[in-house]
Amino acid sequence: MSRVFAKQPQVTPDEYLSLERAADFKSEYFDGHIYQMAGASPEHSAIVFNLYTEVGVSLRGKSCRGLSNDTKVRSGELVTSGKKGLFSYPDLTIVCDEPLFHDEHRDVLMNPKAIFEVLSPSTEVFDRTKKFFRYQTIETFTDYILIAQDEPHIEHLIRQPDGGWTLYVYTGLENSFHIASIDCAITLREVYAGINFPDVAQESPTKT
Repeated sequence: MSRVFAKQPQVTPDEYLSLERAADFKSEYFDGHIYQMAGASPEHSAIVFNLYTEVGVSLRGKSCRGLSNDTKVRSGELVTSGKKGLFSYPDLTIVCDEPLFHDEHRDVLMNPKAIFEVLSPSTEVFDRTKKFFRYQTIETFTDYILIAQDEPHIEHLIRQPDGGWTLYVYTGLENSFHIASIDCAITLREVYAGINFPDVAQESPTKT
C-alpha cells in the first residue's frame, strides 16, 4: 500500500497510537514521523485477497494463523519517552505462538513469525530496506515474503541460525514454494489469479 508523508511535528509512539486509534484512515509510524497510507491499486488488492485465500487454506488445522492488514506490527527500538520505533501494517502477518500485543488494545502484534508485503512503487525501497531492518529486530520473525504486483515474482527471505538471511526468488506462474517455518505452500498461479500480465500465459491450472 502506498505511503504519503504527513507533514506535522514529530510524535512519540504513544501519541501516534492515540491518534491512529481515533483516525478514519491508516498511518504508519517511523521514528517520530507519521506516514498516511494511500489507497491500494486494484492489482494490489486482488493479490492480497488471493494471498489470504492461499495461505488460509494451507494453514487450516495447523498451529499458525494469519492476521489481516488491519493489525499493526511493532518492531525496532521502542523508546516510549522518545520518538523511536516502527509501527507498520503488513499485508499479511503470521503468528505461531500465543500472540503478544503491545498493550490492552490488542491491535499491535509484537511476535510475528512471517510477514508478507505486496510491493508498490512508492513503498518498495522502504519495504526492502528500513522496514526489513526493523523487522529483523523481532526475535520470532523468520520469514519475509515480498510479492511484486507488476509481474509474477516473489522473493522469500529466510533467517538462518547465524542471524544471516538467505534469499530465494520465484518467477513465473508455474512456480510454487514451501515456507517451512509455518508449513505453508504457496502457488504463484493462485496468488496472481485474475491478474493480467503482458506476455504471460493466464490459462487456468488443470484440475484432477
